[in-house]
Amino acid sequence: MKPRINIITLGTKDLTKATRFYKEGLGFTKMDFEGNISFFMLNGSWLSLYPWELLAKDAQIYVASSGFRGITLAHNVENENQVTDILEQAKNAGANIVKQAQKTKWGGFSGYFTDLDGHLWEIAYNPFFWPGPKDDNGHLEESAR
Repeated sequence: MKPRINIITLGTKDLTKATRFYKEGLGFTKMDFEGNISFFMLNGSWLSLYPWELLAKDAQIYVASSGFRGITLAHNVENENQVTDILEQAKNAGANIVKQAQKTKWGGFSGYFTDLDGHLWEIAYNPFFWPGPKDDNGHLEESAR
């Protein structure tokens, strides 16, 4: 049986600009595909559920006035420096930094930005948990640590 493939699709107002933002600005690998859509290769994806109000609070978003729809995209990295570097990279590509990189209450380090269409991204380092690939025995792969 083939593994399930998860695709997160973001609506965008300008496909060309958004594609350039993710490809050139953030360095995502774009797949060759014809049509009015852009696909980017990811190492994998997870679905997480978290209370709406707490998610808004973590991103320092005010629910009543911002149009926050209760969704964020997260990119986990290997250390605090990568959090800061990726936020800067996103800013240089045109993103709006919503929450500067900082220590979290749970012991990690994270910050948030919105892309060109207002999609909310968290860049996070979690020293206690790595959601990356595992080997055949269910252990974290050495390259993922």
